[in-house]
Amino acid sequence: MKISASIYSDKNRALAQTIDDLVKHQVDMLHVDCKDNLSVLDDIKIIRELCHLPIDLHIITSDPQKFFDPLRQLQLDYVTFQFEDLKEKVVFPKDIAKELGLAIVTPTDVTVFEQYLDMDFILMMATIPGESGGKFDAFNFQKIRQFKKKFPDKAIHVDGGVNGEVSFILRNMGVRASVSGSFLFKSASVGQALMDLTKREVESQFRISDFMVPLEECPGVEKENMTFLGVLQSIDRGGLGYTMILEEGKFCGIISNADIRRGLIRLNGELPKDNLEIFINPNPITIGANNNVTDLLSIVKKVPFPVLYLPVIDSERNAVGAVTFFDLIKGET
Repeated sequence: MKISASIYSDKNRALAQTIDDLVKHQVDMLHVDCKDNLSVLDDIKIIRELCHLPIDLHIITSDPQKFFDPLRQLQLDYVTFQFEDLKEKVVFPKDIAKELGLAIVTPTDVTVFEQYLDMDFILMMATIPGESGGKFDAFNFQKIRQFKKKFPDKAIHVDGGVNGEVSFILRNMGVRASVSGSFLFKSASVGQALMDLTKREVESQFRISDFMVPLEECPGVEKENMTFLGVLQSIDRGGLGYTMILEEGKFCGIISNADIRRGLIRLNGELPKDNLEIFINPNPITIGANNNVTDLLSIVKKVPFPVLYLPVIDSERNAVGAVTFFDLIKGET
């Protein structure tokens, strides 16, 4: 996941000093906030003279058309317009930036993106836009899942309240870029803050239930009615290499591709007739819905093999969801 440094969050230094520090610490890109003020584009011209880092411009305006011609001259990497400030549906020219995005605040439903399918990404504002130092609203984890499911080909950026623990979860969820402002500049140094935002081991107070894939989106079959074909179809539909086995909501185990391979070896390659118990792993590694990221990492570190997914259960051993690690393993996209 790329880190976009919000330059105006540095209140104590001149712009040139801020840019020099960020360049030295190899930040991925520079985030520039613009509240209906064309003079911000003059700052961008100065930044272009100071460095060649990609610029990530977020514009809050009710009159976006006045920015179009100046943006054509600048040809920025990322330009985002705030949805809630648009008075009506706007047709954004594709030639005003390399990539265009739509920003939405936490209460706004992700379905508004349907009006702007020509755009390349969404920017989810996890705190109040323009207010530095706010706390990340965990409801946005759910919105990220919803957006990825509805618009799988579009990228996701996140702005607001991103610290080390939030950054870990966002990386795990496949977010392409996160904006960091007050966390970056209020730390002991920019370098230390960037390490906290990109390291793989963090402590977290968010519960697994805040960002897990909910049960209704996980592959699963009822034990009473399962067939060999049904199990294979569930694994195939889920695309994760396994399916949960359930009995009236209770978690009975999983069947993975590896479990099927080992079972067939034990059966000398013969397809099963009635009894599929041989394929079920009744005691896979799981995690509780009320555990946090620290618990998650502790579990993963204890096992001698790579963990690609963890079923999530509640205190009564009901299946409630899953955590997957595919996006974290893939890294930046």
